[in-house]
Amino acid sequence: MYMKNVWFLENVNLFNLLCPHRIKAYKKEHSFEQYNKNDFVYLDQDQADKVYLIIKGKVKISSYTEDGEEIVKAILTKGEVFGELAALGESHRNDYAQAVAATTICAVDTQTLQTLLKNQQEFSLNIYKLVGWRIKKLEHRLSLLMFKDARTRLIEFLKNLGSEQGEAKGNTIEINHLLTQKDIADLIGVSRPTLNSLLNELKSEGMVDFQRKVIRLYKNKLELLAS
Repeated sequence: MYMKNVWFLENVNLFNLLCPHRIKAYKKEHSFEQYNKNDFVYLDQDQADKVYLIIKGKVKISSYTEDGEEIVKAILTKGEVFGELAALGESHRNDYAQAVAATTICAVDTQTLQTLLKNQQEFSLNIYKLVGWRIKKLEHRLSLLMFKDARTRLIEFLKNLGSEQGEAKGNTIEINHLLTQKDIADLIGVSRPTLNSLLNELKSEGMVDFQRKVIRLYKNKLELLAS
């Protein structure tokens, strides 16, 4: 299933189910959590008793290898959900969630979510879809990190981003995004200078064009991209 549509359904369902009145009214009664850049929302082995919805800002989900190397699993932005395994019985976290910008979060306790999972079939199905999609995406990224070179990892990242967030415009796929170059570098496991070099290389080959918050992929070149 096209996850962009599933994300939309999940976000709307979550607000509608938890906030039966208008969101503005809910904000007056609910204390949203505020995090500064680099603050941790939770740490590895913290109790998993909440699921989080990003109201604004950006959150990095990561873990560390035995050698202390950080593996960035995801960088999430406004409207996205994280910590969802708590709703499915996870007792303690197995990763870290860190704000990478000033961030506002709506935290929902697991008791409320367990009730929703029992009573709202659509909500339950969306949570399971989300978990399955996240696992599949993480497995794919780890496979790329282990077996593919940096150029291939970047190309695969751009293709996936285009599929999930892109809009077809003539001969291009235009991606409006909130990721910084550091975010992208972290997600594909390279340094920022290496990322800049690779982006310029792809641009010189006519495969991509990019501005600060817009990336364009050229359809007539997509079949040439590594898979």
